[in-house]
Amino acid sequence: MSDSNQTMTPEEVLEKYRVEREKRLRADGTAQYRELTDDWAEFDRDPFVEPGFTRDPVIEDTDVVIIGAGIGGLTTAVRLAQNGVTDMRILDRAGDFGGTWYWNRYPGCMCDVEAYVYIPMLEETGFMPSEKYSKAPEIFRQCQLLGEKYDLYSKALFQTESHEAHWDDEARRWIVKTDRGDELRARYIVVAGGILHKAKLPRIPGIETFKGHAFHAARWNYAVTGGGPTELPTKLGDKKVAVVGTGATAVQIVPTIAPITEQVYVVQRTPSAVGVRNNCQTDPDWFFNQEPGWQQERMWNFTAMTSGLPLDEDMVGDAWTEVYRGEMANGGVDKTKLPDDQRLLADVEIMNRWRSRIEDIVEDKDTAEALKPWYDMWCKRPCFHDDYLPAFNRDNVKLLDTDGQGIEAVTPTGIVVQGKEYPVDIIVFATGFETGTMYKSRMHFELYGRDGKSLSEDWAEGTQAHTLHGLLSRGFPNAFLYSGAQGGFATSIVHSLQDHAEHVGEVVSALKERQATLIEPTPEAEEEWWNWIMTGFQYGYDQMKECTPSWLNGEGNRDPSRMKLSIYLGPLKHYSDKLREWRANGMPGVEIS
Repeated sequence: MSDSNQTMTPEEVLEKYRVEREKRLRADGTAQYRELTDDWAEFDRDPFVEPGFTRDPVIEDTDVVIIGAGIGGLTTAVRLAQNGVTDMRILDRAGDFGGTWYWNRYPGCMCDVEAYVYIPMLEETGFMPSEKYSKAPEIFRQCQLLGEKYDLYSKALFQTESHEAHWDDEARRWIVKTDRGDELRARYIVVAGGILHKAKLPRIPGIETFKGHAFHAARWNYAVTGGGPTELPTKLGDKKVAVVGTGATAVQIVPTIAPITEQVYVVQRTPSAVGVRNNCQTDPDWFFNQEPGWQQERMWNFTAMTSGLPLDEDMVGDAWTEVYRGEMANGGVDKTKLPDDQRLLADVEIMNRWRSRIEDIVEDKDTAEALKPWYDMWCKRPCFHDDYLPAFNRDNVKLLDTDGQGIEAVTPTGIVVQGKEYPVDIIVFATGFETGTMYKSRMHFELYGRDGKSLSEDWAEGTQAHTLHGLLSRGFPNAFLYSGAQGGFATSIVHSLQDHAEHVGEVVSALKERQATLIEPTPEAEEEWWNWIMTGFQYGYDQMKECTPSWLNGEGNRDPSRMKLSIYLGPLKHYSDKLREWRANGMPGVEIS
């Protein structure tokens, strides 16, 4: 451990955290980003489909319409099919299944959660990931395999957007219209548009004047860089590239393109905490000789471990679980139950080790110092990569640390950081995604329920959100909302999405067996649910409001009036147990007819 880390008391570290947080706070909060519409629509264009797609409109009645063909929508369709509900339509603006893994095909793209835990439904397809941490093309391929196995391609309407759905109270159906002229009259609607899918771009002066090529990492332009999703770029050997951002995306891009690019500038506002990944090849003998149900068991073990629940066995045994084990005291006591001073000591010790690792790897002392993360362990999602930090030892990789302020301007030929212009040919914005907003904003989609009232109006833009299980909302019958609000969440988001999928599949199947055509929660059930959500809320809310600005805390501006859009901050197991108990007890607290 470095001398600087050892000589700082926990109180001094906490003060350092406060100082670093304060310098990054901005009055405009999330408004510092612009929507990718109108003059900025090119940043959101799908580079993976051919222009000019047309098809005939689809006019039909169906049991279920699913908005979104990512992992949430895809696994829901699978669970519905497994429960005998096959009359459905799946809508997505993308050209295929995959969601995150359709859009994100940048060089080096991979998942930082173990593949055997993260990739959905491996037992259903028999697909074996080649590595412990899979690259994006493999995850995308598994999504396609699920679509093929369950005949979901025949039910999918790709390159299709729906901007609104209206409840017909007399017919007890949702009327969904699309930009392709479709009109779908669905008994149930599942809104599974994802919580991290709408790319965002910082409002940097002069972006529109740049004469080179600029694009968001989630819309990687291989026409400019050469190569493709399964091969390295081929046209960067004489290019200067600026990668704006140092989150999980940049941590993967930078070491991948550095050996094949003339110059890489890494523009940093807030450094990420980067731990060891230790990837390895999958052992086929181990993989194909598992007992049935092994993936669910492994998923629950990982999720419980990374929720702070005490366990005798760590099946995954990676950096994620080691970090959580390292935080536990007294044989695995939940960190949230520790006294504040013990929690602080545990976090400081872990972060000191991570900061010391930077000093051990990065040779230039100034660069190493700038790469150190000064914030509580969970203020930003930690990254795990073995090649990111060593990349800064290359002569052609330069860190442009903005001391928390970001790029000052973009010129026709480059970027300006702390008063100095750096000429570049390509700007890659690895600047993340919009989150914590209503469907109207992040999906350009609106639900109109009873009496034509919109979800945005009914929820008062989130300040009055009301749900049962984070999925049903009174006034919007037969609608299942994967909004994130008041629902379960896990380190592996796919686990929480599969819980939603299992729940919806079971509920819709049960309703069909009862020959029911409507389900809607009671106000009392919604209030009781919110009271339960609050049991796990205050600790996480208090912790995050002291964090460095990021997407996790509204760029440092946690608005108490919008707390009802928050996820359940307790362990996913507690949430999932609630759902299973509710189904087993006959689905109380809802009106069914």
